[in-house]
Amino acid sequence: MNATAPMLPWTTAERLGLADLLDDLTDAEWRSPSLCAGWTMHDLAAHLTLSTRTTLPFVLRRIWRARGNFDRMVAAAALERSARFSPAELIDQLRATADSPRRAPLAAPADPLVDALVHGQDIARPLGRFRAMPGPQAEAALEHVLASPFYGARKRLGLTTLIATDRDWTASANPGHGPGEEIRGPIGDLLLVATGRPAGLAALSGRGVADLRLSHQAEM
Repeated sequence: MNATAPMLPWTTAERLGLADLLDDLTDAEWRSPSLCAGWTMHDLAAHLTLSTRTTLPFVLRRIWRARGNFDRMVAAAALERSARFSPAELIDQLRATADSPRRAPLAAPADPLVDALVHGQDIARPLGRFRAMPGPQAEAALEHVLASPFYGARKRLGLTTLIATDRDWTASANPGHGPGEEIRGPIGDLLLVATGRPAGLAALSGRGVADLRLSHQAEM
């Protein structure tokens, strides 16, 4: 990934765009399910506001309550915050810290960008709304996802070669282990499947897609 990529300006723009998207939701849409299993749009908005508000003491307390389960900790924090704040309050919070460089403990500079890009689709796609995913930003986010063990992308994607159809970009999901089968599609949809979103599969083609579908089914 390009070390000079403007991560914070990109992230700021995505957060502000998310606030505008959320501002347009109806009451019924706020209560509807997002692509994040078990989370409504309200819960997901609450999660988005935590990116700039999570401290090390917060994590330590929460991870102890969750008995060491990171996913359970994240879910509990989002649900508690959604119960505490109204949609309007969460939108205001998202805008208020859109340009904040603060991030959760151990998070890399690219993680907030990944969060904003992917969760933007988690909101838009179930509602049948189009939300553009800018190419350079999606490319930088995908390269980070492939390199970081946090997202589990290498295990999910196996021995595949990812080829973007809307950008001059290709990468092996597991470098050093052979080229593998090809998976082709828009860079944004490649990012979605790399982060465990089956919603991106419909736009993909190539001999590696069938195995990728099985990988996603095994995670469900």
